[in-house]
Amino acid sequence: MITILGTGLLGSGFAHALLKRGASVRVWNRSPEKARALVKLGAVLAADPAEAVRGAERTHVVLSDDAAVDAVLAAAAPGFAPGALVLDHTTTSTAGARERTAKWRERGVVYQHAPVFMGPQNAADSTGVLLLSGDRAVVARVTPILAPMTGKLVDLGPRVDAAAAYKLLGNLFLLSLTAGFTDVLALAKAMGVEPAGVATLFEHFNPGATLPARLKRILDADYDRPSWELAMARKDARLMQAEADGAGVALSMLPAFAALMDRSIAEGRAHADWTVVAEAVVLAKR
Repeated sequence: MITILGTGLLGSGFAHALLKRGASVRVWNRSPEKARALVKLGAVLAADPAEAVRGAERTHVVLSDDAAVDAVLAAAAPGFAPGALVLDHTTTSTAGARERTAKWRERGVVYQHAPVFMGPQNAADSTGVLLLSGDRAVVARVTPILAPMTGKLVDLGPRVDAAAAYKLLGNLFLLSLTAGFTDVLALAKAMGVEPAGVATLFEHFNPGATLPARLKRILDADYDRPSWELAMARKDARLMQAEADGAGVALSMLPAFAALMDRSIAEGRAHADWTVVAEAVVLAKR
């Protein structure tokens, strides 16, 4: 029996995939109707977390945040057998991942954080990316269990909270990407460009292809051979802001980034590559 605690969009996707492979699945969710919908597919509905985990060969946790994970695992504790295996796919803090790993080890439960870059369909189709890190023996044990659930399993090494950290890094990039699209669409509106027209731009211009080289430049602090001088990038930012201001359209991301550009220019970096705005972070790391 495999238990899933949390049958929202992602948890339900995992349940669908396991059931399709013929696994016996027990489910629990704070909102019972979400778990109940899986019963018609063959899942067994549990009344509470302790009942859900009792006798399970492993438990998958798919909840909202650290507080929810801690609360549900505490409620499940009476049902855990010695050596119980808990695989937590929740996006959590790094501190939470460290603390739960140590806390449950002391209680005789193997807790492994395994966050994912997956949407519900990825979970149902066993595609997407799953992250692991921590104790080498535990990772070796759970890898053959988790590999069939994902398109790609990435082992990030022995640091217990590395998977949590990398998941937050990836999600920050996704948030930044959406913030960029939000400003692009706002600027398009200010200049009378239809949203559909914005989409055609990216049929011809693929900035994603430059990402590895751009990140390498930042990591190498290679700012003195500019491909786009900071002063010129800042000039373009002023043009963008003026277009938006003239149309009464608010931009959300650009003003904050422009402030970083101004700071670097004030520090004498106007003729460096525009990625020099990251210099303060890179130097602090060193």
